[in-house]
Amino acid sequence: MVQIRNVKKEDLADLVTLENSCFLKAEAASEEAFKKRIENIPDSFFVAEEEGSIVGLINGPVIETAYITDDLFSDIKTNPNTGGHQSVLGLAVSPEYQNRGIAGALLAQLEKAAEDKLRETITLTCKKDLVGFYEKHGYVNQGVSNSEHGGVTWYNMTKNLSYDC
Repeated sequence: MVQIRNVKKEDLADLVTLENSCFLKAEAASEEAFKKRIENIPDSFFVAEEEGSIVGLINGPVIETAYITDDLFSDIKTNPNTGGHQSVLGLAVSPEYQNRGIAGALLAQLEKAAEDKLRETITLTCKKDLVGFYEKHGYVNQGVSNSEHGGVTWYNMTKNLSYDC
């Protein structure tokens, strides 16, 4: 049974291993980047765990703009208490655990946390082959991103968060 929880400092080595199994070296977050994220944004950094092993992760800071900019991959600030746009810098699921709903569960957990803190949207970039996955989860393709991260073409995807007033 997969459980989702907030990240802990002790997760660092497992996170780096997982990240490198899911992303090319030029795209993967470094150990230093993960250290900064664990320290500064643990409230928007979740891991999926099964039987004591980390099998998935999702993380990203809250930003002021509607789209991700490349500086976020190295410069992470503490999240504001409320408002802003929840970004997703990384969503990864161990290859042997893919197609089991874990990525969707991680997205749902981040979305709930964002709604609890009255964020405006969730914003991320993805490669073309993942646009359909995110659309199934309610994201809208906003076209090609200005991001040059990893030297590949990324697409801006956003999801408006709705609140019952």
